[in-house]
Amino acid sequence: MENRKTQIIDIALRLIMQKGYVAFSYDDISKQLGVTKASIHYHFEKKEDLGVAVAERIFQRLQNIKLLITDSSLTAKEKLMLFIYKRDEGFTCTEICPISSFQADFESLPDIVRQKVEEISRLELSIMNEIVAEELNKQSVSGAENIQSISLMILSSIKGALIYQRVLGDDVFKEVIKEIDRFLKII
Repeated sequence: MENRKTQIIDIALRLIMQKGYVAFSYDDISKQLGVTKASIHYHFEKKEDLGVAVAERIFQRLQNIKLLITDSSLTAKEKLMLFIYKRDEGFTCTEICPISSFQADFESLPDIVRQKVEEISRLELSIMNEIVAEELNKQSVSGAENIQSISLMILSSIKGALIYQRVLGDDVFKEVIKEIDRFLKII
């Protein structure tokens, strides 16, 4: 029973990364699982219930990453790479960051899902703030007032690169990551 629920969340997460929360349906999930829509509704009565479950999965992944990056033996660059590649584990560079996908649909989300997405967004930004602050401290750069701005720039670059990679199919994502690394060395 729990396995089916997990499968539904996995497929919903993938669909959100491919086409957004608003655009996917229980019919999409039922076709992929080979079950009826009623079977999906059994586990998640409303789409917003499933949206909350997906958001909670993303939030949990971010919390796990936050724990991993507290390892003092890791450099800021290693923490950044861990954050970039571990948080969206299992998705390809032809898909949208699931957080970005939720954020793009933000105004159309049910209130409970919207609250979860805001919580996820704050956690994601706080993790990036920690990484950037560590790098600035390591370089003895004063710029505490810029930490959040730099963090937002990095997050926006990563998420934008995924969208461009999806459209252009080039090595956009890899190139942006190289530039972020270069930028962190010069600030």
